[in-house]
Amino acid sequence: MSRKLPPTASVADQRENGKLFAPAAARNADAICTVLADHAPATGRALEIASGTGQHVVAFARALPDLRWHPTEIDPARRASIDAHAAEAALPNIAPAQQLDATEPGWAARWPPVDLVVLVNLLHLVSEPEARHILDGVASALVPGGVFVLYGPFRRSGTLTSDGDRRFDAELRSADPLIGYKDDLAVADWLRNSGLEPGGVIEMPANNLALVARKPV
Repeated sequence: MSRKLPPTASVADQRENGKLFAPAAARNADAICTVLADHAPATGRALEIASGTGQHVVAFARALPDLRWHPTEIDPARRASIDAHAAEAALPNIAPAQQLDATEPGWAARWPPVDLVVLVNLLHLVSEPEARHILDGVASALVPGGVFVLYGPFRRSGTLTSDGDRRFDAELRSADPLIGYKDDLAVADWLRNSGLEPGGVIEMPANNLALVARKPV
């Protein structure tokens, strides 16, 4: 996946020692941790797709210490930031960041099975075919009974429900008409088509949603 996105799509400031800092990640980390605490398996391997700056995986690893976290990112500068945040946190349950473009068909074949997959704020930045490749890969990567937690902004039954969402979606589609907010009902159908069972929709801060799905046993 390679495309030019509007500056508002991913805001991160450079900090010391190679770390990047995203204000949005700082704001939503606790809320996502709460969802994970309620739905994630207690132990096992956790894969985070598009880990961004690394702030999230540190928060997740601290909140769920019995999971072994595997952050991934397509951008080498962000992989360096992930490793810098992890080194500063000095947590034993975060693996080094790995390169992964989950929009590629068949990406999961290169990964060992995992018990949990977490994806934050990516679907609105990719096209529908790319989104479906991501979800197909998630279904392949998960062990039976494994859990998928998907967080981000969505259309609600086809409708953008705030001025901020309408503005951001328009910016994204202006940069690339193939991307933009995905519909929550459509994503639920894509999850089912990928072989996952949608298990709930959770209202989150800033008009976001968390969708939880499980791979059948």
